Amino acid sequence: MALVDDLLPEFDREIATTRRLLDRLPDAQLGWQPHQKSMTLAALAEHLGQLGVWGQLTLNEPAVDLETMGRPPDYQPLASKTAILSHFNTQMGAARAALAGRSDAELRAPWTLRRGQQEFFTMPKAACWRTFVMNHLIHHRGQLSVYLRQLDVPLPSIYGPSADEAL
Repeated sequence: MALVDDLLPEFDREIATTRRLLDRLPDAQLGWQPHQKSMTLAALAEHLGQLGVWGQLTLNEPAVDLETMGRPPDYQPLASKTAILSHFNTQMGAARAALAGRSDAELRAPWTLRRGQQEFFTMPKAACWRTFVMNHLIHHRGQLSVYLRQLDVPLPSIYGPSADEAL
C-alpha cells in the first residue's frame, strides 16, 4: 500500500472533526483569551487553517527558512467565524490536493526547517506531514476544545461522545 493511501483517510477524518469544532465558534467571543499569554480564540482558530499552508510547504518545497517567511504587509486577522471557516476550508483543500497522488519516493524525500543557518530538523516529508502538520493540528484543536468548553460552548464528538453530544 502506498504511503499516501494511509495519510489521506487520516487527514480527511481529522479535518472533518476540526471543521465541526470550528463551526461552534461564537462570533461574539472571538477576542476572548483564557490567559494573557494565550492566543485569542480567533487567533487559535485561524492558526488551524494556517497549518494547511504548512502542509502545502511540506509537500511542495524541500525546505522552509523561517528567516525569509512572514506575513504579508497587508495581513489582517480574520474577524468572523465565516472568514475563519473559509480560510480553513481553502487551505486544507489545497493541502489535501498537494498530498493526493504523491508517490512513496516523494513522501520519503527529506524536508528541512531552518532559520538562516540554524537547522531545526530534517526528516522525510511523510514524517513531517504526520508530526509537524497533523499532530500540530490535533494539538491546537485540543486547545480550541478547552477554550470552547471554558466559554460553555457545547462540544461535538471528536474521538467518541462528548459530554454534549453522542456519536
